[in-house]
Amino acid sequence: MLVRVSGVSFTYPRREDPVLRQVSFEVPSGAAVAIMGPSGSGKTTLLALMGGLLPLREGRVLAVDAHGQEHPVAAKATWVLQTVSLLPDRTAAHNVAVGAYSAGATPTEARERAAACLTAVGLAGREQAPARLLSGGEAQRVATARALASQRPIILADEPTGQLDAATSAVVIDALVTARSGQTVVLVTHDREVAARCDLVFELRDGVVRPAVGP
Repeated sequence: MLVRVSGVSFTYPRREDPVLRQVSFEVPSGAAVAIMGPSGSGKTTLLALMGGLLPLREGRVLAVDAHGQEHPVAAKATWVLQTVSLLPDRTAAHNVAVGAYSAGATPTEARERAAACLTAVGLAGREQAPARLLSGGEAQRVATARALASQRPIILADEPTGQLDAATSAVVIDALVTARSGQTVVLVTHDREVAARCDLVFELRDGVVRPAVGP
């Protein structure tokens, strides 16, 4: 599903300078796109506006399906956040199945998706581990598997590897970029190695998004 951002500007209350200035770009259907930029550049703000977590006051953000129909991105998206939120007393498999249930899967479908997605993020054999006993890296992989299991057409990921070591980061990005089932992925990151795994890279600087240039 294509994602189109058109003329988005945003200023926080009691601030004079806008964080975003007439931001416009497109994410092709099925592409994985990284948005980079220095800390405080507005990457998370932009993602929150795209996903409906902040009110959009100026501009448009739309998801466009194969028939040309337009939809709110929030209605078609799932999230992978830097701060993981799991059901602590439920198993890894149950936490992942929640993503499938939320998208209307039957119990059997949800279990099958959970098993497949946990395998995709390298957690085969940890399906029955309670979430409270998982390491930070394992919990982030469960959250990624949950997003994949939803099979929603868009994944929004906010610094999904920001607190992970290099090896675990590679597994998470492999899952988001390689194991997805045709989903469009928009992730914000400060890590150039993560960005390099994506199909396209944009840079957010001085409130404007442009295609990234150079290494």
